[in-house]
Amino acid sequence: MTQDRDNYEWINALQAEGPLRETAVFDLREMLLIGLKAALKSRSDFVASLLDDFVQDSLVRILRSLDQFQNRSRFATWATAVAIRVALTELRKRRWRDVSLERLVADTGFEPSAAVEATPDQERPPIITAMYRIIGSNLTDKQRTVLLAEIKGMAQEEIARQMGCSRNALYKLSHDARQRLKQGLENAGFTAQEYAITIH
Repeated sequence: MTQDRDNYEWINALQAEGPLRETAVFDLREMLLIGLKAALKSRSDFVASLLDDFVQDSLVRILRSLDQFQNRSRFATWATAVAIRVALTELRKRRWRDVSLERLVADTGFEPSAAVEATPDQERPPIITAMYRIIGSNLTDKQRTVLLAEIKGMAQEEIARQMGCSRNALYKLSHDARQRLKQGLENAGFTAQEYAITIH
């Protein structure tokens, strides 16, 4: 039974060979199945048919990462947390898989002229108007695309995939875009406290 194993027994069994390991992997799979069902049941984007895939991906990740378990919690807690992270990452990817980056950025309602010429019934806080102006004039097309996609919540993996760049290249684009935005807001007279909430 999974409840009868302590941390040492879990690790030893999963690193063993033969029937001992097979039994431990089976028990771990059942434990992850129960844990993921409980953790994901209230999510609207969760489909039960994905559960087996999540468990399988989690098993692979856990078995490869046994040396990273630091014995600071129960093994069952650590393994379930890994599985939940794997599942949430996959759900985020699936959410954006069929969303075009081009369409997403176009759907932001981002029009620099609209931000500058807001009518009284469309007034924005001054920092938002300044932010739109800076995004429209101080950023390159790629920086603007990355920043707007991030603001909309698209996963970085998906942004990188659709832009055809590495995660490192995407990180650099995002970092440079945020730095330019911060500098532009500071030049416009906004303090770090004022813009911190807006752009983080």
